[in-house]
Amino acid sequence: MRFRTLLIALSFTFAAAAAALAHHSVAGQFDMSKQTVLNGTISKIDWINPHIYIYLDVKDEKGEVTTWALSAPPTAMMRRAGLTKEMVMGKPGEIVAANVAPARDGTKNLAWVSKITYADGRFHQFAGQ
Repeated sequence: MRFRTLLIALSFTFAAAAAALAHHSVAGQFDMSKQTVLNGTISKIDWINPHIYIYLDVKDEKGEVTTWALSAPPTAMMRRAGLTKEMVMGKPGEIVAANVAPARDGTKNLAWVSKITYADGRFHQFAGQ
Protein backbone atom coordinates (compact mmCIF):
# COMPACT_ATOMS: atom_id res chain seq x y z
CA MET A 1 0.00 0.00 0.00
CA ARG A 2 2.84 2.42 0.82
CA PHE A 3 4.56 1.65 -2.48
CA ARG A 4 1.35 2.41 -4.37
CA THR A 5 0.90 5.73 -2.53
CA LEU A 6 4.52 6.63 -3.23
CA LEU A 7 4.12 5.73 -6.90
CA ILE A 8 1.01 7.90 -7.23
CA ALA A 9 2.72 10.81 -5.45
CA LEU A 10 5.76 10.54 -7.73
CA SER A 11 3.52 10.42 -10.81
CA PHE A 12 1.85 13.69 -9.78
CA THR A 13 5.23 15.26 -9.05
CA PHE A 14 6.62 14.33 -12.47
CA ALA A 15 3.44 15.50 -14.21
CA ALA A 16 3.61 18.87 -12.43
CA ALA A 17 7.30 19.25 -13.28
CA ALA A 18 6.63 18.49 -16.95
CA ALA A 19 3.87 21.10 -17.05
CA ALA A 20 6.13 23.68 -15.43
CA LEU A 21 8.90 23.02 -17.95
CA ALA A 22 6.49 23.19 -20.88
CA HIS A 23 5.80 26.89 -20.32
CA HIS A 24 8.24 29.35 -18.85
CA SER A 25 7.35 32.80 -17.63
CA VAL A 26 8.59 35.74 -19.65
CA ALA A 27 10.72 36.95 -16.72
CA GLY A 28 12.15 33.44 -16.41
CA GLN A 29 13.32 33.38 -20.04
CA PHE A 30 14.12 37.04 -20.65
CA ASP A 31 16.06 39.54 -18.54
CA MET A 32 13.49 42.29 -18.06
CA SER A 33 16.08 44.45 -16.23
CA LYS A 34 18.16 44.79 -19.43
CA GLN A 35 15.71 46.58 -21.69
CA THR A 36 17.10 48.01 -24.92
CA VAL A 37 15.75 49.42 -28.18
CA LEU A 38 16.37 47.81 -31.57
CA ASN A 39 15.71 49.73 -34.80
CA GLY A 40 14.96 47.74 -37.92
CA THR A 41 12.36 46.41 -40.31
CA ILE A 42 9.91 43.60 -39.60
CA SER A 43 10.69 40.90 -42.16
CA LYS A 44 8.31 38.17 -41.02
CA ILE A 45 5.82 37.23 -38.32
CA ASP A 46 5.04 33.69 -37.16
CA TRP A 47 1.47 34.12 -35.85
CA ILE A 48 1.52 30.87 -33.85
CA ASN A 49 1.04 29.53 -30.34
CA PRO A 50 2.34 29.37 -27.70
CA HIS A 51 3.91 32.75 -28.64
CA ILE A 52 4.04 34.91 -31.72
CA TYR A 53 7.52 35.54 -33.14
CA ILE A 54 8.29 38.82 -34.87
CA TYR A 55 11.48 38.82 -36.95
CA LEU A 56 13.28 42.15 -36.98
CA ASP A 57 16.13 42.85 -39.43
CA VAL A 58 18.58 45.19 -37.71
CA LYS A 59 21.48 46.88 -39.55
CA ASP A 60 24.70 47.50 -37.66
CA GLU A 61 27.15 50.39 -38.22
CA LYS A 62 28.76 48.47 -41.11
CA GLY A 63 25.42 47.91 -42.83
CA GLU A 64 25.33 44.20 -42.00
CA VAL A 65 21.88 42.85 -41.20
CA THR A 66 21.17 40.63 -38.21
CA THR A 67 17.73 39.10 -37.79
CA TRP A 68 16.34 39.10 -34.26
CA ALA A 69 13.55 36.72 -33.18
CA LEU A 70 11.27 38.70 -30.89
CA SER A 71 8.91 36.65 -28.78
CA ALA A 72 5.52 38.26 -28.18
CA PRO A 73 2.26 37.31 -26.42
CA PRO A 74 0.10 34.44 -27.74
CA THR A 75 -2.32 34.90 -30.62
CA ALA A 76 -5.38 34.84 -28.33
CA MET A 77 -4.06 37.77 -26.28
CA MET A 78 -3.28 39.73 -29.43
CA ARG A 79 -6.75 39.09 -30.84
CA ARG A 80 -8.37 40.15 -27.55
CA ALA A 81 -6.36 43.39 -27.81
CA GLY A 82 -7.79 43.87 -31.31
CA LEU A 83 -4.50 43.26 -33.11
CA THR A 84 -3.97 41.31 -36.30
CA LYS A 85 -0.81 40.02 -37.93
CA GLU A 86 -1.13 42.71 -40.61
CA MET A 87 -1.43 45.49 -38.01
CA VAL A 88 1.73 44.35 -36.23
CA MET A 89 3.63 43.84 -39.51
CA GLY A 90 3.27 47.48 -40.52
CA LYS A 91 4.20 48.79 -43.96
CA PRO A 92 6.80 46.87 -46.00
CA GLY A 93 10.28 48.25 -45.32
CA GLU A 94 9.08 50.54 -42.52
CA ILE A 95 11.71 51.19 -39.83
CA VAL A 96 10.34 50.45 -36.36
CA ALA A 97 11.76 50.81 -32.86
CA ALA A 98 11.32 47.69 -30.73
CA ASN A 99 11.74 47.80 -26.96
CA VAL A 100 13.14 44.40 -26.03
CA ALA A 101 14.57 42.32 -23.18
CA PRO A 102 17.32 39.83 -24.12
CA ALA A 103 17.23 36.09 -23.46
CA ARG A 104 18.52 35.19 -19.97
CA ASP A 105 20.48 32.20 -21.25
CA GLY A 106 22.53 34.35 -23.61
CA THR A 107 20.91 33.09 -26.82
CA LYS A 108 21.98 35.60 -29.45
CA ASN A 109 19.38 37.61 -31.33
CA LEU A 110 16.48 36.37 -29.19
CA ALA A 111 14.44 38.77 -27.08
CA TRP A 112 11.00 39.54 -25.65
CA VAL A 113 9.33 42.54 -27.30
CA SER A 114 7.38 44.85 -24.99
CA LYS A 115 6.63 47.68 -27.43
CA ILE A 116 6.88 48.41 -31.15
CA THR A 117 6.80 52.03 -32.34
CA TYR A 118 6.20 52.68 -36.04
CA ALA A 119 7.56 55.51 -38.22
CA ASP A 120 4.29 57.48 -37.98
CA GLY A 121 4.38 57.43 -34.15
CA ARG A 122 1.71 54.80 -33.54
CA PHE A 123 2.74 51.93 -31.31
CA HIS A 124 1.68 48.59 -29.87
CA GLN A 125 2.47 47.92 -26.21
CA PHE A 126 2.65 44.24 -25.22
CA ALA A 127 2.29 42.92 -21.70
CA GLY A 128 4.74 40.44 -20.21
CA GLN A 129 3.56 37.19 -18.73
